[in-house]
Amino acid sequence: MKVEVYFDFDRYDLNSQATQTLNSWIAEGKNYKVTQLFGFCDWKGTNAYNDTLALRRVNSVYNFLIKQNIKVEKNLVIRGFGEDFKQSPKQEENRRVTLIYEEVLPQKEVEKPLPKSDGPTFKEQIKTAKKGDAIRLEHINFLNHSAKIVPNSEPVLLELLCVMEENPTLKIEIQGHICCDTENKYGYISEARARAVYTFLLRNKVNRKRISFKGYGATRPIYPIPEQNSQQEDANRRVEILILER
Repeated sequence: MKVEVYFDFDRYDLNSQATQTLNSWIAEGKNYKVTQLFGFCDWKGTNAYNDTLALRRVNSVYNFLIKQNIKVEKNLVIRGFGEDFKQSPKQEENRRVTLIYEEVLPQKEVEKPLPKSDGPTFKEQIKTAKKGDAIRLEHINFLNHSAKIVPNSEPVLLELLCVMEENPTLKIEIQGHICCDTENKYGYISEARARAVYTFLLRNKVNRKRISFKGYGATRPIYPIPEQNSQQEDANRRVEILILER
């Protein structure tokens, strides 16, 4: 989920409208946690100047959030795009900061016990998989509308890590998919979830040349959208591992 605030020309301080937007968002009273802050500028000025201006805008929003005691992810992703993005023809829309956040819910509402399966394990599927095969990463759960992996999914991540260590020539693409998104509003969540798995592997010393990630939103459903039941939603809401090289 995201909030966007807009800035005056060549300024990085929050104007009254930007402050009102943030205050209205906070006033909803939900338990938010900010995970990413992205800064943007219009095309006027040099690239170097706009890169700095974009980061200063991000910093203004960050300082506002801290003063308002809004939770910020420990590994907050901050990036200034400057003018290097697809610009809107309306210049005022390019002078902005995009705030990506998640609503923090009690884990007991989203965690599910890992069911037992009589089918082949992930390791067994990897052994027989060929280049181009996609294997579902079973039983990996996230907090609602977020890329936060719940603790009971750790065994799944450790199994994937073990597979990467035992198969040193294996190269994969981590693919994120979501369900229920008929208007393509939440495709970024699928990419963020794939990135979360990618980041876990990087932190555990897997060579970045062996792994990549991509979010497909709801563009590759197993069942047509809108789904007919929760089982179809679960099937569409998934993370898959595409075999790029053995």
